[in-house]
Amino acid sequence: MLPAKIFSCRLVNQAKSPIASIIFFAVLMVFMLADTMIWNISLEPAAFTDKEDPHILKVVRKTSSNVVVPLPLTVSRRNKIIKVDEEHWSSVPSSSSVRKEHGVGKFRRKVAEYGIFESDDLTKKFHGRVLGYFNNGCEVHFFMTWISPVESFGRRETMAVESVFKSHPNGCLMILSRTMDSVRGYQILKPLIDRGFKVTAVAPDFPFLVKNTPAEAWFNDMKSGKKDPGGIPLAQNLSNLIRLLALHKYGGVYLDTDFIVLKSFKGLKNTIGAQSVDGTSKNWTRLNNAVLVFDMNHPLVFKFIEEFALTFDGNKWGHNGPYMVSRVVGRVEGRAGYNFSILPPMAFYPVDWIKIGSLFKVPKDRAGSRWVEAKVQQLKERAYGVHLWNKQSSKLRVEEGSVMGRLMAEHCVLCKNVYTS
Repeated sequence: MLPAKIFSCRLVNQAKSPIASIIFFAVLMVFMLADTMIWNISLEPAAFTDKEDPHILKVVRKTSSNVVVPLPLTVSRRNKIIKVDEEHWSSVPSSSSVRKEHGVGKFRRKVAEYGIFESDDLTKKFHGRVLGYFNNGCEVHFFMTWISPVESFGRRETMAVESVFKSHPNGCLMILSRTMDSVRGYQILKPLIDRGFKVTAVAPDFPFLVKNTPAEAWFNDMKSGKKDPGGIPLAQNLSNLIRLLALHKYGGVYLDTDFIVLKSFKGLKNTIGAQSVDGTSKNWTRLNNAVLVFDMNHPLVFKFIEEFALTFDGNKWGHNGPYMVSRVVGRVEGRAGYNFSILPPMAFYPVDWIKIGSLFKVPKDRAGSRWVEAKVQQLKERAYGVHLWNKQSSKLRVEEGSVMGRLMAEHCVLCKNVYTS
């Protein structure tokens, strides 16, 4: 009986072997299918994950069905604002290079998915808020823009705001910013508001601002993903556009948040400033858009908006800003219907960005002290303000006794922590 039992057991094992193989391969196929589905889901454009930090989101830029480029972006869920980690930009291949390498014919990154261009209940009140605010007996209307996180609005920017009211105590300043139009933003501005100064932050409504302007088509193409935002942080180019749209629809004075006002702008009308001039001819060689003074519906501002939309390039620094206004003015200067003034560099850009650091340093000897005294007097007499070129000077401390230390101390209204700006 024992041999028979052994033989019987062998038959059973042989019968089970094909069944086990079939079950094994079926399970394997299920796992492979599930893995493929998960992988495809992970390649969805602008996919967000918050596993590492509940406040930091990772964004994936999908340029084709088989090309995925990770972007180092920090996204604020609360305010729908994106801040690009600039130190990583050099390591991110440009969209044009990716298209060239992989044969991608169309850029598909949809900016709308990031929430930058979206309207909501807050932004839809924009126009009414602007009209109501500036109808409040304002001597001069000022605009600034802020598209960075509210936490980045620091002492330097507050000092720029204070300088506006030192020279224009009856002026009105509106900061066009979604992040500053918040509880935290109000807390930053409250010390000035409590002193009676008219300053507020208002979230802009992009669809309203671009409507019936040459930028409307640009906006729609950017929102739908048909236009490449490029490698330059989009916030920078949005700031270039917002200032133009605000001046076009409302008129007033636009100032960068790194501009220290030294005297009243009341006498200025339809004005732009030269950043540099030719040493021999004294003709301007480059203009800048950090300070703009224009009436509502001015034809030059309309041309600026048109040029921005038609020649937009998100991969060239300054192309949609200083170089853009220089191109337009170079074409229309002297033509009938364009009435505007170009002020020399001393008006708004008295110190070139290469030399701006010299204004922050305390003099080390008597000769240096005499230079500081002479420079302070020159700026107070001839300049409307000083552009600080924050990209170069943001990490410099304002030293007590320096040119900027003297100017900030004399043109502040709260005058707190001047030397930590």
